[in-house]
Amino acid sequence: MAKVDRANYVMHKSEAYEDSPQSIGYGATISAPHMHAHAIEHLLDYLGPGKRVLDVGSGSGYLCAVLHHLVPGGVVVGIDHIPELVDRTKGNLRQDGLGSALDKGEIVTVTGDGRQGYSDLAQYDAIHVGAAAPSIPQQLIDQLKSPGRMFIPVGTFAQQIMQVDKDENGKVTKKNLMGVMYVPLTDAERQQRGY
Repeated sequence: MAKVDRANYVMHKSEAYEDSPQSIGYGATISAPHMHAHAIEHLLDYLGPGKRVLDVGSGSGYLCAVLHHLVPGGVVVGIDHIPELVDRTKGNLRQDGLGSALDKGEIVTVTGDGRQGYSDLAQYDAIHVGAAAPSIPQQLIDQLKSPGRMFIPVGTFAQQIMQVDKDENGKVTKKNLMGVMYVPLTDAERQQRGY
């Protein structure tokens, strides 16, 4: 995380280093740094050279940048359903010196419904979800490699971070990690209406 300047990914640079979620517009937030650190910590065993990672609800692109540094020679796919955020992500990544990673396809940013994953580049060694799903989308489990791991907030009012592991035989296990409060994983129209 030290290789990525969070100030390049927030709207208010003076608040970039506060350990709290911050609005990035369009009803979306950038998670607090401690939550990104928890995500990386829990996914770390599935990151490394040549790995493939999906970041659902990629927002401003911050975690895509962090993940890129953790999967040299691999691919990070960021998906968000707000086209303006996807455009902003590309600008943020270029501003942070990662334009060549975009140009080479090492970081791929797409507009789409993250609840469906991104099958064009699946299977993924690791999946991070940055908004709370009412339940774990089966499409994301299907796009997880064997072995692979997903870090996903789940729930509506009471939310938990769940670690979803798929072993080498395809067996899926789920483990509650901690209680959290995230914005909901929803469709673009509901998000822009304020849920």
